[in-house]
Amino acid sequence: MVQPSGDQYEIAAAGYRAVVTESGAALRSLTHHGRDLVDGFAEHEMSTGCRGQLLMPWPNRIRDGRYEFGGSEHQLGLTDPGHHNASHGLARWASWTVEEHTDTTVSLVCRVLAQTGYPWTLDLHVLYDLSADGLVVTQTATNLSPGPAPYASGAHPYLRVGDGIEDLELTLPARTRVLVDDRLLPTGTEPVSGDHDFTAGRRIGDLRLDTAFGDVEHVDGRATVVLRDPATSRGVVLWLDEHHRWLQVFTPPSDGPRPGIAVEPMTAPADAFNSGTDLVTLAAAGADGDELSVSWGIHALQPED
Repeated sequence: MVQPSGDQYEIAAAGYRAVVTESGAALRSLTHHGRDLVDGFAEHEMSTGCRGQLLMPWPNRIRDGRYEFGGSEHQLGLTDPGHHNASHGLARWASWTVEEHTDTTVSLVCRVLAQTGYPWTLDLHVLYDLSADGLVVTQTATNLSPGPAPYASGAHPYLRVGDGIEDLELTLPARTRVLVDDRLLPTGTEPVSGDHDFTAGRRIGDLRLDTAFGDVEHVDGRATVVLRDPATSRGVVLWLDEHHRWLQVFTPPSDGPRPGIAVEPMTAPADAFNSGTDLVTLAAAGADGDELSVSWGIHALQPED
């Protein structure tokens, strides 16, 4: 019998333990001394709500799955039929192949072959690395095609501290939020304010979010998101490098306490294949700029930190 998410690859270091799956090279679980840092999924389950998945060669949505690049029109499959959009790339359900697996690291590769709607071939690579500093994830795309290719990158971890997010405090270093229509496609931006201003930390409460944030502030090359329990000072930190200028925050619907909150690092916002906002053009194979690597990571926040 094969598990729904395929083979499971465990790594551990300095009290941290993570499990990565063959399906989508997804981060199924991450713990620190037995405490969950992400709200993942069980070994006998498949990922739901994109839990732990990698979003390549684009994150978020493309309007009607249609865009123009290099003077040609392209039509992707509508993987978000409810909103009539193409969503979250081409690799999150693919079978990724292990390149190397040690006690503390695992690297996986996936070749996205040219196809209807995305007629370029990319090699995708991800490295998960655990140490005393927590988990570092490095996502790389290499263009193998004779012509330039459009590209953006994202990931979909759900952060977790305890059994519910309602009493937790979220700190998010973003100065603007993206306004959207009823299809969750961008219509503009505005400065964060009120319930959407997390720059100084804000209790989540019963707030419902499916919101993108921009103008993410990086200090010494990193932006830092903190989810913290003010009663215990325990929490979890998500950091992202300077390639990640956008964050999507999603609170999953639930009739009871919500155990996790998705905080998604993105190199470009929704519909970047049409707007061009922060869209990367990977150069033709063998030319300078045919590859892009980006990094983000997660570590535990302890009371003494």
